[in-house]
Amino acid sequence: MTELKKELAATLEARRELGPEYDAALVESFVDKVDTQVRRRLAEERLLQARGGPGPGGSAASAFGERFGFAIVTLVLAVPLSAIGITQGIGGLVATWAGIVGVNLAHTGRLRRSRS
Repeated sequence: MTELKKELAATLEARRELGPEYDAALVESFVDKVDTQVRRRLAEERLLQARGGPGPGGSAASAFGERFGFAIVTLVLAVPLSAIGITQGIGGLVATWAGIVGVNLAHTGRLRRSRS
């Protein structure tokens, strides 16, 4: 997770230097990096599961860890996304948070289906 913290710090620093007109590009770049990290971790977990090790649904602790990690990433991304959303007024902020809540609900539903 320290790699993502460094990336977030670099993104925030770039925003301070470049200004708000580059918000969308900076957020997109950061989201791409988070997506890459998540995909890499999922591939590692699938490989472990294929080899007979504990997979993503292997234990209650791993399920909790996945939910907790997803929640942390969501909250970290909520800050710059909220800043972009508020530039469109309160409607933009509401739409941003509706999307954040929707993504979390979809993720929770996926976890429940995979445990069944």
